[in-house]
Amino acid sequence: MNTTELKEKWLAEELSAQIHGWDFSYLDGRMETGDDDLPWSFPERIAHYKKDSFRILDIDTGGGEFLLSLGHSHSLTSATEGYPPNAGLCRSRLVPLGIDFHEVSDYAHMPFEDDSFDLIINRHGSFDAGELLRILKKGGFFLTQQVGALNDRELVEFLLPEAPIPFPENDLAQQSELLRNTGFTMIEQDEAFRPISFSDTGALIWFAKVIPWEFAGFSVEKCFERLLAAEGVIAENGRIEGRIHRFYIAAQK
Repeated sequence: MNTTELKEKWLAEELSAQIHGWDFSYLDGRMETGDDDLPWSFPERIAHYKKDSFRILDIDTGGGEFLLSLGHSHSLTSATEGYPPNAGLCRSRLVPLGIDFHEVSDYAHMPFEDDSFDLIINRHGSFDAGELLRILKKGGFFLTQQVGALNDRELVEFLLPEAPIPFPENDLAQQSELLRNTGFTMIEQDEAFRPISFSDTGALIWFAKVIPWEFAGFSVEKCFERLLAAEGVIAENGRIEGRIHRFYIAAQK
């Protein structure tokens, strides 16, 4: 395939790049990640702390897929989401089930009373530590799995060598210190790097396009020469690789 044909193919891949909730199934068979090989299992850690009687909140629930997988009583469940397309998905998916859903993008002003929740979870989202402390009951738990500051950096820097780290404060040391200084007691914490790889350049394009906060300014036109270089790496090695960055915290009020 010549470069003109490649560009046409990649532009079509770029145009198709849309995500619903936090669903990367479009890349099944084309992307492999180490998310299933972390030193902890976030669902298992939630199950360890959660009781059937708990009032729980999921902050930045995406499309609610992960929340629903927990199987908690809908009448005892609340969720927030700030990204409008996902919020619309939550209104159609969660509200009919009886889940208390709110569209929220201001994490410092959550629409809940003081001491509302026994357990707050947050998977790959944002939060305000002081507001968490306010809406948690005494003895309540906050559990979060975060995408760390160095997530996908090898791939970002391959395509966009001058791209800054978007959230340099988002690592285990800084976030655990923030929670501790806010008044939380730290119970568990861990951090890990695992591989991520793509078996074709089109998959990398789709991935970069749907997470623009990491691949800031990415486009096929802008990065075409670097995409040709990626194509060469894949032709030689069968894939192009980077690393995911994850960390986990369990804290108590």
